Amino acid sequence: MKKQSLMKGTIILGVAGVFAKFLGLFFRWPLIMLIGDEGVGYYQMSYPLYMFFVAIASGVPVAISKLVSERRAVGDNEGIIQVFRKSMLLMIMLGGGFTFIILTFSKGLIGFFRWDNKAYYSLIGIAVAPVFISVMSAFRGFFQGLQNMSPTAVSQIIEQIGRVIFGIGLAFILLPKGIEYAAGGAAFGAAAGGILGGIYLFIKYISTRREIHVRNVGDNVEVLSRLIYISIPISLGATVGSIMSLIDSALVPQKLLKAGFDFKEATILYGQLTGKAFVLVNVPLTVSIALCSSLVPIIAECYILNRRRELVEKTHMAIKFAMVIAIPSFLGLFFLAYPVLKLLFPGHSEGYKILKYLSISIPFIVLCQTSTAILQGVGKYIRPVINLLMGCVIKTILTIILVPIPEINIYGAVIGSIIGYSIAALLNMRSLRKVLGVSINYYNILIKPLYAGVLMIIGVMLIFNYIYDNTLSNMVACLVSVFSGMLIYSILIIAMRIFSYDYFKSKFLKYKRRGIK
Repeated sequence: MKKQSLMKGTIILGVAGVFAKFLGLFFRWPLIMLIGDEGVGYYQMSYPLYMFFVAIASGVPVAISKLVSERRAVGDNEGIIQVFRKSMLLMIMLGGGFTFIILTFSKGLIGFFRWDNKAYYSLIGIAVAPVFISVMSAFRGFFQGLQNMSPTAVSQIIEQIGRVIFGIGLAFILLPKGIEYAAGGAAFGAAAGGILGGIYLFIKYISTRREIHVRNVGDNVEVLSRLIYISIPISLGATVGSIMSLIDSALVPQKLLKAGFDFKEATILYGQLTGKAFVLVNVPLTVSIALCSSLVPIIAECYILNRRRELVEKTHMAIKFAMVIAIPSFLGLFFLAYPVLKLLFPGHSEGYKILKYLSISIPFIVLCQTSTAILQGVGKYIRPVINLLMGCVIKTILTIILVPIPEINIYGAVIGSIIGYSIAALLNMRSLRKVLGVSINYYNILIKPLYAGVLMIIGVMLIFNYIYDNTLSNMVACLVSVFSGMLIYSILIIAMRIFSYDYFKSKFLKYKRRGIK
């Protein structure tokens, strides 16, 4: 069982995650073509409830990853299997319970959140997904704890392929019955993807289990209590964010009505915010999530083995890498919002201004996620939850105040997200300085990537305008400028010594000497 470095694990998960997100965009594109912004609005109303479950259960895979990593660090193979077995039991109970609640109380939930009754079919379609997603999450936590990100990466792609094929296929088949039925068929794609991804991970687990030479595994009640102890605060942190999305699904459409929009217009605007803008913003966040997944077990290992110097080094590297991801993503989506939406959704590029301004939140969300992962890795679970809760309270207040103002409308929710996450990120960074007792070099971590990002976006816009003026093709101009921007930025981060070639070379040799790939 070979471990992967922080950089390698992040790249594997990041590439797979971005690819899966692009598959998700191919899911959105035909879905919007089939059912339009109104249908996507029905689909998105129930989706935050599913994400709420994902948030509730999200602490368990992180806890598995941390505990498996700690047990591997001290050579406790029996403990590794004990952690996995208890976590699988816990996840099945969570997933099954949530599915039961949604199926039993679906109509009551629609009334409680004041959704349109047509959202019922999407809610039923997505109800069975939690069972399969929870099984898959337990497997992923196990492999991440072994610092092997490849099974998780492959399962993400398989899951998304299943979601696209079954979701779009059912949406197409059910469209003659009405867009609400088609939205329900699309929602069922999440369950189909979970089944396929889970089958793949089970096969990988069987082969990996043979490498862990443990014949008899005893029962250890303390493992379950430890899993719960670690997972609850992590889940609470994730749940805070999902609760905000769930509140938004009820709050934003209702506040848009007060701003003077009718229900259909409010649903369309909400669909543009959550079905287009949030989806595209989530693409770079996928790489950030990959970084966090790789980071927790590595930080946990350094911490339990008391390797402080390596712990501090990994912390600086993670934050710097996070900013190198976040800054060009923000600038690219801010300045290319309209061409990107026009490329991805031909004839349905409405809502590009929402995407443009929402992209400002990317650096704050990424910084918040990364600092949370580091704090969790060193056993500080409650503090990032409190910080995020404070940010979300501010976001809610701003949404309630700003969205009903006709001149601001949907952008009030965008402003709330930006300010809410910026507050949470800043509070996390303050907590990180106190916990680790280190000073953060913001010039190297933030300012230098920002310089490189500004130079990159100037080049990207010059290239885009030149190609568009000569070809009149948005697709050609957009694709060439985006790939040119990636090349320019890569050169700049080496030229400005944000990351040096010598650093990567030394790290490669270091891990090679350790027998780590």
